[in-house]
Amino acid sequence: MEFVHGLHHYSTHKEKYIMKKLIAFALVAVLGLSTAMAQQVDLRRKINVSGTAETEVTPDIIYIGISLKEYLNGKKKTDITELEKQLFAAVQKAGIAKENLTISNLSSWNYETEKKKNPDFLASKQYRLKVNDLNKFNAILEAIDAKGIANTNIESYDYSKIETLKKDLKIKALLAAKEKAAYMVEALGDKLGAVIEIQDGGDNVIQPVYRNFAMKAEMADAGSAPEIDFKKIKLNFTVNAVFEIK
Repeated sequence: MEFVHGLHHYSTHKEKYIMKKLIAFALVAVLGLSTAMAQQVDLRRKINVSGTAETEVTPDIIYIGISLKEYLNGKKKTDITELEKQLFAAVQKAGIAKENLTISNLSSWNYETEKKKNPDFLASKQYRLKVNDLNKFNAILEAIDAKGIANTNIESYDYSKIETLKKDLKIKALLAAKEKAAYMVEALGDKLGAVIEIQDGGDNVIQPVYRNFAMKAEMADAGSAPEIDFKKIKLNFTVNAVFEIK
């Protein structure tokens, strides 16, 4: 009987110990949850504003496609190699590095074979030219036999310092947001506190759209280079910010 009584006493003591542990754990959990909830409730007075900054820049990197094509002048044919020599010489005279001119396509994988099959075959080649100044490009066109230029077009364009410009504009947008928040808060007799949150509105870069331009027969007869409606790259940035009101 004493043994049974001892077991019962031990069991009761163990149950009380476990119960105390469970209660303590529950209290810790409740206190922890309450603390977390208290931390999530931000009672600070705040103001949420946005600031913008924008500018326009002229592209200083332009990739232009140039297509040369043989042509007949009566029975005499102006060969593609002669047109190429004129193009290379014009590029060199304009002070453009030779690596900025590359062949982008051939009208035939083997136009020498085509010439043998068809004496009237007119070969053509397409080039890609990188320029920083369209005035130089016009000078290049004027130095080439205009009748040998099938067409030209702007393939792509960029601004060499665009990343630095993006950074500067975003800083200006953020400062504009701060200035806006300051005068709105001060109008109510309060003071602007520290920034709480900053959100980047993302990049908004609007590239200009150019029309393709071609050297038509009438242009060749007039002996003038085509006019290019050169537009600017537009950059616009928005920054959203939350400031504390003191």
